[in-house]
Amino acid sequence: MSEYINRRRRYLLGAAGVSLVTARVAIAGSARAASTREASQRSDAIRSFTSLKQIDAGVLNIAYVDAGDPRGRPVVLLHGWPYDIHSYFDVVPLLTAAGYRVIVPHLRGYGRTRFKASDTPRNGQQAALAVDGIALLDALKIQKAIIAGYDWGARTANIMAALWPQRCTAMVSVSGYLIGSQELNRIPLPPKAELQWWYQYYFTTERGETGYAKYTRDFARLIWTLASPQWSFDDATFERSASAFDNPDHVAVAIHNYRWRLGLAPGESKYDPLEKKLATLPTIGIPTITLSPPSR
Repeated sequence: MSEYINRRRRYLLGAAGVSLVTARVAIAGSARAASTREASQRSDAIRSFTSLKQIDAGVLNIAYVDAGDPRGRPVVLLHGWPYDIHSYFDVVPLLTAAGYRVIVPHLRGYGRTRFKASDTPRNGQQAALAVDGIALLDALKIQKAIIAGYDWGARTANIMAALWPQRCTAMVSVSGYLIGSQELNRIPLPPKAELQWWYQYYFTTERGETGYAKYTRDFARLIWTLASPQWSFDDATFERSASAFDNPDHVAVAIHNYRWRLGLAPGESKYDPLEKKLATLPTIGIPTITLSPPSR
């Protein structure tokens, strides 16, 4: 299913997805109604994630939320573009109330996540983000986790589940199967579908890169509005996430992500074997729930 369909009501779908993992895929027990209400009340009382941890993982030093019982079954929640960890702000207390350990990382180019070396390419290709996810599990000494995501996060979860199924207990993916390849992305879509990707084509130009760098917050706010026309988010909600785009590598990673998809920017050769496997559109064999928004 095309990613452009995913752009509506991300926050609601992200919450629904992880709730479904808890209720149907996950392992032992579910939150009692009283616990859920209590968790929701706690969430309402806190405006943002106030305590982030940092850990070296692969080429990154990753900023992440680590909430709940350290001995609980781990769940990793992966955000998309142009959003951040606060997509899951209301989900985390529901899962921790049910006994899970919840990890919510800022992806490369977001928040306080940083590249450890200045000469590491600011690469946004799909395989690189999935390797980041596995590196985070390794760094946290987590052998297996439930993986959930939307947009970039869904694609990353898909790849982790397809290439490293031994590390993934189950998966929730908004908009289903999002693994792609540069070859597939060369195939044109019908005009109405292409219109949904206007920003991708804008990003292929020097003007687009300069414009995104100059108007990052304005751009993100526009995408939020276009993607979720019935979502009346307030300034505080937007600013809570928008600060993540101040990351010095955000623009470079985002621009590379979309240019790489169209074959207009090279990836790193170390990821070539993974991309070769992904180009075959590998089957995902772990327990999976997919979510799609209603059509307009």
